[in-house]
Amino acid sequence: MSKTLFDKVWDSHIVESIENGPDIFLIDKHFIHEVTSPQAFDELKRKNIKVFDPNKIVATVDHNVPTLNQHLPIKDELSKNQVEKLKLNCLEHDIDLFGLGNPNQGIVHVIGPELGITQPGMTIVCGDSHTSTHGAFGAIAFGIGTSQVAQVLASQCLLLNKPKKMRISVNGKLNKNVTPKDIILYIISKLGTNGGTGFFVEYSGGVFEKMSMEGRMTVCNMSIEMGARGGIIAPDEITYKYLEKREYSPKGDQLNSKIETWNKLKTDKNAIFDQEYSFNASDIYPMLTYGTNPGMGMKYNDKIPNHNNKSYLKSLDYMGFKSGESLIGKKINYVFIGSCTNSRI
Repeated sequence: MSKTLFDKVWDSHIVESIENGPDIFLIDKHFIHEVTSPQAFDELKRKNIKVFDPNKIVATVDHNVPTLNQHLPIKDELSKNQVEKLKLNCLEHDIDLFGLGNPNQGIVHVIGPELGITQPGMTIVCGDSHTSTHGAFGAIAFGIGTSQVAQVLASQCLLLNKPKKMRISVNGKLNKNVTPKDIILYIISKLGTNGGTGFFVEYSGGVFEKMSMEGRMTVCNMSIEMGARGGIIAPDEITYKYLEKREYSPKGDQLNSKIETWNKLKTDKNAIFDQEYSFNASDIYPMLTYGTNPGMGMKYNDKIPNHNNKSYLKSLDYMGFKSGESLIGKKINYVFIGSCTNSRI
């Protein structure tokens, strides 16, 4: 039977399928940080449960890190307590922690790939919605809630119903100055912020095949902005080249052996998806968003569309924009660089 890439990874991680119920689903790598893990560790403590497999957990201080003067005490009391609690929990359960001052510390969805911890065919979770970033490597990666963080800490498994499968293909030649962020914003502008709800999305076609790993990470990261459970792209030579010299990546003969396995992580020719969309790269231009959600996007020199929807008009009012206006020439108040979407140097 023909299978999609998503099927191949998902099915190989089913510990047991419950009749008329969810799958018991094995997690290969669990990233944790200081914000969504304290309550999960408290749950384990209340039930006198030890962490099932500390070697499959990677912890880093992420959300509460000061931009400057990291050697000084954190001023915000809640942030300081969360960082300290993570340190104590990791010590108690023998979990590796990239804490403040550690050269490997950073944004969780940046350090996983850059250190070579994220690899094709893995299942990866984290208490953060943008865990889908890791799908760029041909991994099934998705965010989980705090109660599920506790489940994975306790059992290295989750009870999950398999999502539906969507394929989004983009082929052709891109216009000048179009970036991966523009591509995913264009897709979201067409499908909406709930267009992917209930689906896991595979991105395919020539545009993604030529894209850098950094670009693929940006695309998979923003799958969440169209409501999808996650995004995934088949691994290839670009993936292997990116991984070959990373600190935690396999090396030499071990890497070659892994690549033989990873090369099988492709969607079979006649595999069936629940939903498919195809876009022409020549229709995509640099994008701007003009509203309060990423689905409100348009070509950079277009005019803001005219809709009578109440929530749409409320959004424009909040932004201080009007239908029919151009954004060219509008004052830029702030520029933020540092989100997990594409904060890579």
